[in-house]
Amino acid sequence: MTAVPALTLNNGVRIPQLGFGTYQIPPEETRETTLVALETGYRHIDTAEMYGNEKGVGQAVRDCGIDRADLFVTSKLDNHAHARDDALRAFDTTMRELGLDYLDLFLIHWPLPGRGDFVETWKALEEIYRSGRVKAIGVSNFQPHHLRRLSQGSDVVPAVNQIEVHPYLTQDDVRAFGTERGIATEAWSPIARGKVLDDPAVERVARAAGRTPAQVVLRWHLQRGDIVFPKSATRKRIEQNFDVFDFALDEGAMGQISALNRDERTGPDPDRFTG
Repeated sequence: MTAVPALTLNNGVRIPQLGFGTYQIPPEETRETTLVALETGYRHIDTAEMYGNEKGVGQAVRDCGIDRADLFVTSKLDNHAHARDDALRAFDTTMRELGLDYLDLFLIHWPLPGRGDFVETWKALEEIYRSGRVKAIGVSNFQPHHLRRLSQGSDVVPAVNQIEVHPYLTQDDVRAFGTERGIATEAWSPIARGKVLDDPAVERVARAAGRTPAQVVLRWHLQRGDIVFPKSATRKRIEQNFDVFDFALDEGAMGQISALNRDERTGPDPDRFTG
């Protein structure tokens, strides 16, 4: 079975660079779909309280027969729980839903600056981190100015920042800001919800590589150093998305895909999103 390369986070924790995303997978289908991903070779599963499917992820992790130490499970704090006590209770709920003894990574899902103080929220995550119930903590959808503010009122540097990244939204400034501070970038919506797959430049690169458009876009992410977790509910696509480690894109192909950036989001703008 193909071994997924792993990156080392700023606290020494190792994270598989390719994971499986569970966004929009119905709760009743989550266990079986996640088991297919684990059978395929994925060892990194990304979920969130907001997705409503933590229970199915946890069931798959417990039922798959793989040593828990060989798996990496991420979840995220829901937007209703930014006050300290609410955040602590929400984490307890996440752990009950997952049915796991510990979590590998826990994130603030959105900064929501208009709904409270995300620095207070982060301090709650620091408490959870110090308790040993989670191996690493991080943020999602944070912009550089959010991260600057966080650094002024906290002790722990986020291990990751999970943001929307794809060829139409390369996020080079946010990624560079994170790199300078030892914050790894995780890419959600890595193929722009399918929008980039019909792009002529992506199709040209895919034909030249003898791969699908999705495979070359995922390979582009990996070679840039992003942690990426495509989502699919079908076995064929789950397997195709995993089959990205026996080829490489040359500098020209990488440049063609990067040149597609047009700062186009498929999801909310973190500076305007209120949850």
